Amino acid sequence: MLELTDVNAWYGDSHVLHGMSLEVKEGEVVTLLGRNGAGKTTTLKTIMGMMAKSSGSVEFRGQELLGLRPDTIARKGIATCPEHRGIFASLTVMENLMLPPTLAEDGMGVDELEALFPNIFERGKSKGTTLSGGEQQMLAIARILRSGAKFLLMDELTEGLAPVIIEQIAHTLNRIRERGYTIILVEQNAAFVKSIADRHYLVQDGKVIDCVEANQFDTRRGQINRVLGL
Repeated sequence: MLELTDVNAWYGDSHVLHGMSLEVKEGEVVTLLGRNGAGKTTTLKTIMGMMAKSSGSVEFRGQELLGLRPDTIARKGIATCPEHRGIFASLTVMENLMLPPTLAEDGMGVDELEALFPNIFERGKSKGTTLSGGEQQMLAIARILRSGAKFLLMDELTEGLAPVIIEQIAHTLNRIRERGYTIILVEQNAAFVKSIADRHYLVQDGKVIDCVEANQFDTRRGQINRVLGL
């Protein structure tokens, strides 16, 4: 469904991705695990066409994405849930939810989203930034599910959240997965992704250095911890 081949990317003169290559099949959940600065978020930005300078190949359903505008890429059915959530302070919860354009007709409807995220709908008229961190994260997820995109890029969903909220997010992702969504998760919380992902790409110095299948997670935990700097 998505394939990155020898992808390089730069912030100005700073070379950040150094031959990033990975593959995601339809219906899979994969993670990018690595330390801060390893190139995980930059990989998501490159997929979305948000890097001014990049090279290599990013193919989605057989179509090359490099060189396309971010809005063109989004309309192909790819949505991103960014680090720090991107909630608009001046908008209410419902206004934040309804802001993104509809990318496909089979996005989750308001009633379905309310059943999945009842807490945020109870705060529908509140300003988005008055929500707790966990509620803001749920709103950010709900926002992209409404759009109809089926390929989701999710960046550091658990950062700064309490364990009980992380557990709720894991439950939500498993329910989303059951509906056939394809997901790339950028994470440093290995315990969170263990029960969710099919495969774990280990990222270091702007490239994938290894891939760990779900059934190998426990036996290769030492390697995963070293890559995460634990």
